[in-house]
Amino acid sequence: MTAVVFVHGTGVREPGFSALVERVTAGLAAQRDGLRVVPYSWGAAHGATLAAGGASLPPLSGATRGIGEGPAVPDPGDGRTAAWAALYADPYAELALAAAGSAPAVERPPGSVPPRQRARTLLTTLAAQGDAPAAELGPGLARAATDLAAHPLLGPAADALAPADLAALAARSLTARIVADALDADSPLVPAGETRDAVTDRIAEALGAPARGTERGLRSYLLRSAGAVASRAVERRRRALTEAAHPAAGDILRYLSRGAAFRDGLRALVAGLEPPVAVVGHSLGGIIALDTLISAPLPQVALLVTVGSQGPFLYESGSLPSLEHPAPLPPHVPAWLNVYDPRDLLGYLGAELFPDRVTDVAVDSGQPFPAAHSAYWTNPAVYRHIVDHLP
Repeated sequence: MTAVVFVHGTGVREPGFSALVERVTAGLAAQRDGLRVVPYSWGAAHGATLAAGGASLPPLSGATRGIGEGPAVPDPGDGRTAAWAALYADPYAELALAAAGSAPAVERPPGSVPPRQRARTLLTTLAAQGDAPAAELGPGLARAATDLAAHPLLGPAADALAPADLAALAARSLTARIVADALDADSPLVPAGETRDAVTDRIAEALGAPARGTERGLRSYLLRSAGAVASRAVERRRRALTEAAHPAAGDILRYLSRGAAFRDGLRALVAGLEPPVAVVGHSLGGIIALDTLISAPLPQVALLVTVGSQGPFLYESGSLPSLEHPAPLPPHVPAWLNVYDPRDLLGYLGAELFPDRVTDVAVDSGQPFPAAHSAYWTNPAVYRHIVDHLP
C-alpha cells in the first residue's frame, strides 16, 4: 500500500487542518483505491504563535504616547489616512465621484471659458513645468498632469465642482498617482504624510485653489464615504486580524530561521512508514518536503510532489536552506512532480532549474490570485496528476 504523506502549507491550524486532510484523502481516493494518507501537522508542533498573547501589538485605538516621554502617537484609525489609501488604490476615485454628481450642461454667456477648458489649460500648463513642482514625491508629475487633462471624467467633474474644489481634487489625484506609481515600482522611498500634504497644497494652488484648501474636499468625498468607516472597523479588529493573519507570515519566517525542527519531524514520520512513500507538500509544506529530502536520503520516498510551492524560487534566489544555486539536486532526491496554477503567484517552476529531475504540470482552478493558491485541493485535476505519478 502506497503511503501519501501530506504536508500542509502556511497558516493551517485546527479545525481547518482536519478538514483539509479529509478533502485530500477523498480526492485521492476518488482516483485510486488503497492509498494511505498520513498527515504531517507541522503547524501545531512548530508553527508560529503569539507566545506572549499579542504583547507586540500596538494599542487598539486613540492617540497614545510612545515609550518614555515622547510625543503622542497619532491614531492609526485616522480616516483621512484611509482616504489617501483609497486614492493610492485608484487616483481617479474622487474624480469619478464628482463626475457622478454633475448636472446637465447649461448654456454659458458668450466669451466665458467653460470650467473643463480652464481645468485642462491649468493642467497642461502644470505639465509643461515638468516634475519640479512635486520633486519631493519623485518623478511623474508631468505625465500624471497630462493624463488627467485628457481624462474623460475631468469635464463632468469640472461642471459639478467650484473651481477651487476641482483644483484641490485634481491636486490630490496627481499626488496619489505619483505615490501609487512609486508603490507599483517598489520604490524604497515614499514621502511621509506631511511632505505629501505640503506638495499637494502647492499643486492645488498652482491649479487655482486657495492655500490649505485640499483637506476639505478629501473629507467631503472619500472620507465621508467608505474611508473612515473602513479604517475604524479595521482598527477595532486589529488584534483579531493580526491573530488570524500572523501564522502565514510567521510560519515562513519561523521555518527559514528555525527549520530544523520542521524537517526532523517530517523525517521521523517518514522513517516509520513502509515503502513506497510519496511526500506531497503544499506551499511552505513543499519547501519543507524538498529541504528534508535534499538534506539526507530517505529511501522509503519514491516521489516528491510540490503543489503551489516556492521551492524553485527560493533555490534560484539563494534562499533555500538546503541547496544553493547552481548546485544540482543530489542523486538521492526522488522523482519530483511540481504542480502549479499559472494564476497562482506563489507557484513556481522547477524543470528548467533542474533539467530531467522535475516535471512541471499546470492546472487551472479558474480562480484569481490569491484564491488560486488555496483552490488546488478542490480541483480534481490535481489529484489525477498526483495519482498518475504515484509508485
